[in-house]
Amino acid sequence: QVQLVESGGGLVQAGGSLRLSCEASGRTFGRLSMGWFRQAPGKEREFVAGIGWSASTQYYADSVKGRFTISRDNAKNTASLQMNSLKPEDTAVYYCAVDRMIYGTSWSPNYWGQGAQVTVSS
Repeated sequence: QVQLVESGGGLVQAGGSLRLSCEASGRTFGRLSMGWFRQAPGKEREFVAGIGWSASTQYYADSVKGRFTISRDNAKNTASLQMNSLKPEDTAVYYCAVDRMIYGTSWSPNYWGQGAQVTVSS
């Protein structure tokens, strides 16, 4: 079993930056893939970014490519999402997730954090 805790959400103006962090405990983090999803009010949860356990494999939703960067530190059991050039449409609850090998933007992990609110004002 894996426990995930997100941090770093908040309120930012359009064009600004935020960094989300996810700390994992329990199962060996280094062998799991990790990703970020988000859910805006009235919308379905969607994939944002994902990274393999070696960090050489990364996937991004088209809507965030070039603006968001996912990274991980297996020694610290953490993963991060650096979000730059934020837009009002990025406003959502962001969820950290982990599971076995990520295979693309349709990845469906089984372990989830509690979520962190990100609000981008115009």
